[in-house]
Amino acid sequence: MDLLWPVPLWVGAFYAAASVTCFVAYAIDKRAAVAGRWRVSERTLLGLGVLGGWPGAIVAQQTLRHKTQKAGFRRAFWASVLMNMLVFAIFATPLWSRFMTWSTEGML
Repeated sequence: MDLLWPVPLWVGAFYAAASVTCFVAYAIDKRAAVAGRWRVSERTLLGLGVLGGWPGAIVAQQTLRHKTQKAGFRRAFWASVLMNMLVFAIFATPLWSRFMTWSTEGML
């Protein structure tokens, strides 16, 4: 979707792959929680979200009913979503190129 600026196709593919990976990690953790086995760490789940998997995490949370009750995790999760969106906005919009132009012109 490039209504305002062109976003490379690979970015969408990266988010899709990260989302599938994150969904699978949540599913593995849910299955382990039910069976009383070793769990995927919350740090790993949050890290996958920061790396672009947060859309898959949201789908997993809702469809699997997993990680939706623990308030501390929910706060950290939404903070990681905001962090990812901020980084995306900085690097995938004209904002980054404007900043780089401004900073290099200011150094001359």
